[in-house]
Amino acid sequence: MDLELFLDLYLPPYHAIYIFTRKNGIPFELRPLELGAPGGQTLEHLNPEFLKVNPAGKVPALRDGDFLLAKSCKYQTEAHRYPPELQAHTRVDECLAWQHTATQLPGPGDKPPPLFLAQCLLPHFSQQPMDATQVEQLLGKLTPALGHLDQELLAARPFLASGQVSLEDLMAFTELMQPSPVGCNLFRDWPQLAAWWARVEAALGPELVQKAHRHVLQSQDPQEAQWDPQMAQKLAQLVKEQLR
Repeated sequence: MDLELFLDLYLPPYHAIYIFTRKNGIPFELRPLELGAPGGQTLEHLNPEFLKVNPAGKVPALRDGDFLLAKSCKYQTEAHRYPPELQAHTRVDECLAWQHTATQLPGPGDKPPPLFLAQCLLPHFSQQPMDATQVEQLLGKLTPALGHLDQELLAARPFLASGQVSLEDLMAFTELMQPSPVGCNLFRDWPQLAAWWARVEAALGPELVQKAHRHVLQSQDPQEAQWDPQMAQKLAQLVKEQLR
């Protein structure tokens, strides 16, 4: 039986998992989960079937035969994506730890990143245009991180942690792609970051990148939405509360 991956492809970290497995030819069966089940009254990650995989009800998760895994940074990882040498993989870990807090714009406590909430989830549930001013304010908070990437990390090497694409490049690439669906150009003032972006996209393959991000790159027609109206309204209100 192939590896089963339980992912929500509206969320950037899971784009990275999807790209990694496809790019490296790892056979897997995608088990997509969404925050809410269209037309239903339950959240898919809380369904009894998924809770057998991860009783905590959180994604991502994987099932490999009888082996269940809810949280891990490394499983069937190629050496050049996560190098075995001590200093090399420590550099990847260092970059991953920094990127996790610097480019994700995390919300208070355990809240999801507000940029993702404002840009994707709120319009998705409310079927209303996003607040462009709010998104621009959130993007402004990325300036220090973008400067660090452009002027420090990428000034010394072609990729973030080494001379070739690593897990850190993949994670940062998918995170920084968040504003793309709304036409935000993060790299306008950062030439080395723009060149890095092009190198990573070429290494991963543009078609694979587009496929992994298809949920956020394709705007949904409100007339085609299958959400239960009461559930969608409730979820939209929850997102608004987290953005306050």
